[in-house]
Amino acid sequence: MKATIIDPGSVDWARLDSFADRNVFQTREWLHFVRETQRARIILCELTDGGKTVGYFTGLVFSRFGIRILGSSFPGWTTPYMGFNLIPGTSRRVALLAIERTAWDTLNCLHMEVSDPFFTVDDGQELGFTCGSYTSYRSDLTQTEDKLFGNMDSACRRCVRKAEKSGVTIEEAHDLNFANEYYEQLKDVFAKQHLVPTYTVERVRALVRNLEPTTRILLVRARDPEGKCIATGIFPGFNKIAEFWGNASLRSSQNLRPNEAIHWYAMRYWKRRGAEIYDWGGEGLYKEKYGCVAHRVPWFTKSRFGFISKLRGQAKIMFETKQRFQGWWQSRRRPPQLEKAGAPEA
Repeated sequence: MKATIIDPGSVDWARLDSFADRNVFQTREWLHFVRETQRARIILCELTDGGKTVGYFTGLVFSRFGIRILGSSFPGWTTPYMGFNLIPGTSRRVALLAIERTAWDTLNCLHMEVSDPFFTVDDGQELGFTCGSYTSYRSDLTQTEDKLFGNMDSACRRCVRKAEKSGVTIEEAHDLNFANEYYEQLKDVFAKQHLVPTYTVERVRALVRNLEPTTRILLVRARDPEGKCIATGIFPGFNKIAEFWGNASLRSSQNLRPNEAIHWYAMRYWKRRGAEIYDWGGEGLYKEKYGCVAHRVPWFTKSRFGFISKLRGQAKIMFETKQRFQGWWQSRRRPPQLEKAGAPEA
């Protein structure tokens, strides 16, 4: 199999979007979002076998500490996976080998990472990749709404009903100011754990700018009976998979249970638009109350030289240490009354 780099400016995006295994993180708008926030170059490759086109690869090239990297996806992008779009029967292992050759020989990269929701662990292990995983939960949206609601534990169902009885309303948002509301609430969420958000408000603004004009993202606000915005949620989706990207709320209003109401709204929204999977966007035991099941997507990494893999691990530790320190520092500067705000969601 051969991989040929193609120009993102002239590619037939409608053809790419027609693949059954296409996800929102491979779409043009999402790639523009990542390019903008990560200062990266979009890489699209056409995969051919015996002269016949068998699929495409989506990724981006960028540099960290002077090291050129091919990511599809990469930690810190708030993008859990990208990967391949292939016609049925095409081997993802063989496609991965073609992309590895392109990464080293054509793109001159020293490190690469690929996560694809249709990978198996063997796809990477057979080629010498280090195999990790993106761990999340998923709900099966092909079930009826009654079944989905019944899958939730009884306490979660009561929370959804309480939000409705308390006068909480959910509305869809289409304005850029939504990013500012979400981020202010997100800071309150992280403050609970004496942390700060892992990205800036500019990340959220870029996401809204690029995705909101499309039908590939749901932005929602929850308002209390007085009309105050007390919670927000971001849910991109395309084809068969809808994603939980982010949810934030004011601790002082969480007793009204807006978060549960937002998720229930998002699940029904994407179900009615043909999505079959609701991916819960990563780990978190609190998500189990919604009746979802654990799910892992293989994440493959490989470096041309061993010391680069070690640098990646050290960079992750440094980032987490920095976040904890910033959160501790912010908590010392925070007014005492904020620390006494309402109880957070379990």
